[in-house]
Amino acid sequence: MVPNHKWKLVTSIAIPLIGGTIAGTLATKSAKAKYQNLQTPSFAPPSWVFPVAWTSLYTLMGVAKHQFDKQPKSSNLQTGGNATYTTQLGLNFLWSFLFFRWNLRGTALVDASMLWTAVTLNTYYFYRGSKLAGSLMIPYTGWTTYAVALNYATWKMNRGRHTEYS
Repeated sequence: MVPNHKWKLVTSIAIPLIGGTIAGTLATKSAKAKYQNLQTPSFAPPSWVFPVAWTSLYTLMGVAKHQFDKQPKSSNLQTGGNATYTTQLGLNFLWSFLFFRWNLRGTALVDASMLWTAVTLNTYYFYRGSKLAGSLMIPYTGWTTYAVALNYATWKMNRGRHTEYS
């Protein structure tokens, strides 16, 4: 029998991994051709980087959540950590639909900016609850910073090229 804490770790990792995979698959279905036709900035990575980066980040975020949940903490810290974690996951999953599925790159930029704020706050709460949990969120904070810049540059370079309602 697998100990309960191991199941909690598996669940903590599975939620962002499975959620991100489902959101990404549904949002980017038939979007590859559209994305290839976009002008992208010189600092845009090759497309193979994204699944590798997101798999790594979702795994780190799940381990961070597990570490945060293991620590005794005040109810305010618990509430803040869990609220910002849930918020950033929701904004993260929504972004793919905004950017790829609905071609709302300006709206996706607003979402990415809100995501950056939520991830930064989440990293803060996690760090206050567990230094390890907060440290595990730092790569995600960095990637989100990069993603906002990439989203902005792509939006700016392609304004007017596609119908956008943002």
